[in-house]
Amino acid sequence: QWVYNILEKKAEADRIVYENPDSSNGFVLVPDLKWNQNQLDDLYLVAVVHRREIKSLRDLTAEHLPLLRSILQEGKEAIVKRFGVPGSQLRVYLHYQPSYYHLHVHFTALGYDAPGSSVERAHLLADVIDNLAMDSTFYQKRALTFPLRADEPLFKKFQEAGKV
Repeated sequence: QWVYNILEKKAEADRIVYENPDSSNGFVLVPDLKWNQNQLDDLYLVAVVHRREIKSLRDLTAEHLPLLRSILQEGKEAIVKRFGVPGSQLRVYLHYQPSYYHLHVHFTALGYDAPGSSVERAHLLADVIDNLAMDSTFYQKRALTFPLRADEPLFKKFQEAGKV
């Protein structure tokens, strides 16, 4: 609901850094709740797409390339304009598994070791774009490794199925 409240401007409308209102290729860029916005060393923003049917990396196909390219380009432009941090100093990525199932993209300062920014969980947006440009169904076919804590319900399901 938090995501929908942001998209519908019912919550955090004053925190929006940038918005592309296009219903197909648009998104809202907002500071992540983990970032207090007092310094740029731990800069952390999230682009939340307007399209509700795209839940995660697994749903992406070449059809979504215009959306992904606009997030990458416009997100970087908005961040340099507002915060003075150039795109070359940003890590732009998606999580798999995501913390919530509505497509969103993380923008963090390159030097910031943000939670979930490690290679086991983060997929760089530029790589995602390249992979989908080569193969439209790349993320439907590819095995995706991801970490799980021992206390997570999904880990228990893997244990019960004899997969761990």
